[in-house]
Amino acid sequence: MNPKRSQARPAPGEPTPAPAGTPVRHIIEPDGPELLEGPVERPRRDGSTARSERPVVAVCTCRRSRIYPWCDTSHRARTSGDDAAAGSEREGERS
Repeated sequence: MNPKRSQARPAPGEPTPAPAGTPVRHIIEPDGPELLEGPVERPRRDGSTARSERPVVAVCTCRRSRIYPWCDTSHRARTSGDDAAAGSEREGERS
């Protein structure tokens, strides 16, 4: 019997736990994304799961990314004065 096959696996859409004793680094960048050591799975509101296999994953915190939930550096293009305009544009997109 293969011991690896007898181990319980997470259900589809559930994150795979890190091996015991392996810390996962989570870095919060000021005015930027959250950096996580990958691979990373992130549940979406629609019930699907976004997955990245990269060694370090940048998770968007500004919600401007066109590839949300991953960061595309959209936060760099805006200044604090542009935030109000960005909010108005996003409200119009939801209609």
